[in-house]
Amino acid sequence: MEYVYAAMVLHSAGQEVNEGNITKVLEAAGSEVDEARVKALATALEDVDIGEAIEAAAAPVTPAAGAPSEAEKEKAEEKAEEAEEAEEEAEEEAEEEEVAGLGDLFG
Repeated sequence: MEYVYAAMVLHSAGQEVNEGNITKVLEAAGSEVDEARVKALATALEDVDIGEAIEAAAAPVTPAAGAPSEAEKEKAEEKAEEAEEAEEEAEEEAEEEEVAGLGDLFG
């Protein structure tokens, strides 16, 4: 989740959400950075309007005037889920690489 939080911090600060900036935020926070996860997240968020996704996630239960339509909410939720799935896939790939590296020690 810290990778998604980094993207949200960048968005709220008005900065471009890209690999370099995500890496900088994570390093500044003292986190160990997995470049594969950073790349997966940046790629997944390329076509996502983060502000719209945040608004859709925080939308009130009863629609107010000018509130996003159900279709817009669903689209934003799907994009957020895609970003999370991309992050999870990157984590799994990193774990698989670690396991493969251990196999080399005994092979």
